[in-house]
Amino acid sequence: MFGFLKKQKKELVEEKESAEKVNINPMIFNRLNDTKKSDKYSYPIKPPEILKCVVPQGEFAPVLATDNACYNSSVDYAYGVTTQGFPGFPYLANLSTRAEYRAFSSCLSSEITRKWIKLTSSDTRGLAQEKIKKIEFEIERLKIKNVIQKAVEHDVLFGRAHIMINLDNNANNTEPLLISAKSKIKGNLQGFINIEPIWTTPQYYNSNDPTDKYFYNPQSWWVMGNKFHSDRLMTIVTRPVSDILKPAFNFAGMSLSQLAEPYVDNWLRTRQSVSDLINIFSTTVFYSDMSQILTSGDCNGENVSSFFDRARLFVNMRSNQGVMMADKERESIEQLNTPLSGLHELQSASQEHMCSVSKIPAVILTGISPGGLNASSEGEIKVFYDWINAQQESFWRSPIDTIIKCIQINLFGEVDETITFNFVPLYQMTEKEEAEILESHSRIDQIYIQNGVLDPTEIRERLASDHKSGYHGIDVDKEIVDTNQYDNEYEKESYIESG
Repeated sequence: MFGFLKKQKKELVEEKESAEKVNINPMIFNRLNDTKKSDKYSYPIKPPEILKCVVPQGEFAPVLATDNACYNSSVDYAYGVTTQGFPGFPYLANLSTRAEYRAFSSCLSSEITRKWIKLTSSDTRGLAQEKIKKIEFEIERLKIKNVIQKAVEHDVLFGRAHIMINLDNNANNTEPLLISAKSKIKGNLQGFINIEPIWTTPQYYNSNDPTDKYFYNPQSWWVMGNKFHSDRLMTIVTRPVSDILKPAFNFAGMSLSQLAEPYVDNWLRTRQSVSDLINIFSTTVFYSDMSQILTSGDCNGENVSSFFDRARLFVNMRSNQGVMMADKERESIEQLNTPLSGLHELQSASQEHMCSVSKIPAVILTGISPGGLNASSEGEIKVFYDWINAQQESFWRSPIDTIIKCIQINLFGEVDETITFNFVPLYQMTEKEEAEILESHSRIDQIYIQNGVLDPTEIRERLASDHKSGYHGIDVDKEIVDTNQYDNEYEKESYIESG
């Protein structure tokens, strides 16, 4: 594999040197060379490069020496096929400086955390409500929403995100951390810290036993020379690669920036090409007597000088208010214009390709509304919100649940299993729509009660457990008395005053 790459590099250098000999512009040579490459976005599958400060001196990272046979084997199987190896965290960090790549991470991190979460409890007696208020206060104080948002950005840009459970300075980060009342979290929780994956690499993982829970799943990590157990360093990968490729990717997944790189480059090239074409879409042809210039061997002669003076005069006077005078018998002027129709469709299509790879609607990613009389993005936005909810449930519920449990142990010394959370839907109905739904449900409940299908206490329990009912958390054990049973208004008011 490496011999093949060296041969390609040698051939490229020889071609470039030959191009310089015939005085070919290097920029033109690079563009011509790009067309000869099968895919300039293919990266070799090889051990990742680790910064020297990550692994302490005298230690080694297993990803640098393990599974070399797997790398070579995978290359053999993929011979002639584009290989999507790991370009490295520094390269991905460099991509994040472009607005297009930044838009992916900013959009997804904002949408996943925009409506945030809602803590609920299955305890109908309302005993957990006071705990929920304290937990919500801690979530706000520790800025958990910002922690999750930053983790989403790291996952999009680098393919991996880390959230460290930060305990007091006396905590041993190399030991496993049990999320239970027996752990040492109570009174020691300092907060949660995002760690960029460029500063980490696995310290140990199993590559021999597929039945082991640490099989290609790091048990511990190096973090700037310090060892952390995986229980204390939550790792989130939303686009994982196959086990055979995990060491080559430094146990990160596919970065969305890497996946979108060909689409972004196509967009940048199309955008620049359209801009260049608009700049030079009009060409003026100046017909003159060229016989003396073409037959003259003296390039610095009077005829040549006068001709270019004539052309320079035309260029300087060329404007909507300028005028060019030409010899009626020997000179003429013709305007050649390149048609510009259809350019905006090509540019829009190139921009939409970036939306397809990221699954983000154009109106959200670019802020550009669809054109046309009846054009609407409402359907695409609803589908996007459903996809965001699927991402929340699949990848972000577990770390948020761990964070909430750590907060409970720190506050109460135990975990209340009745307390859970839901992601607030991104698509929100208007107050009128919600009121109409509640009214419809109340009529159905009334029919069920009248027909003996349900008891009023059952309806009351449902209203108490439903946070959208407007009566969430009410006391279901409170006795409800029908005041219409009293004969007169005096008895009714006396009962109300007596409580």
